[in-house]
Amino acid sequence: MRSWKERVTHTVLFEAGGLVMVTPLASWLTGHGLGEIGMLAVGLASAAMLWNLIWNRLFDVWVPTRRRSLVQRMAQAFGFELGLLIMTLPAVAWWLSIGIIEAFWLDLGFMLFFLAYAMVFNTVFDHIIMRRRLARGECV
Repeated sequence: MRSWKERVTHTVLFEAGGLVMVTPLASWLTGHGLGEIGMLAVGLASAAMLWNLIWNRLFDVWVPTRRRSLVQRMAQAFGFELGLLIMTLPAVAWWLSIGIIEAFWLDLGFMLFFLAYAMVFNTVFDHIIMRRRLARGECV
């Protein structure tokens, strides 16, 4: 289990790293300005952090165990991403003055990027935390 400090550190580093990578890429791919995409990305990251708190609390009520199966973890990740996509789609279309279909593809691109990024980031973060705990002689 992560401490409160580790959770805050994880969230801040995850979102900052994601924004640094996705903002220039999305700006280049869409032709929208870096500032315009950057503000959108910050808004989406903020929505994702809030939704993460809500969704994971709901999921804990629905599936009250720490030892979840692969299918349960996939359902948790899919539910989070689908909920975020549905909630942010109108905002993406409005902010960029684009159609809902174009916004869907852009939002889906953000979602797929962050799914892959989350797998890599979480693996590295957990590895670093584990090494620090072992170095301090803590039980793992």
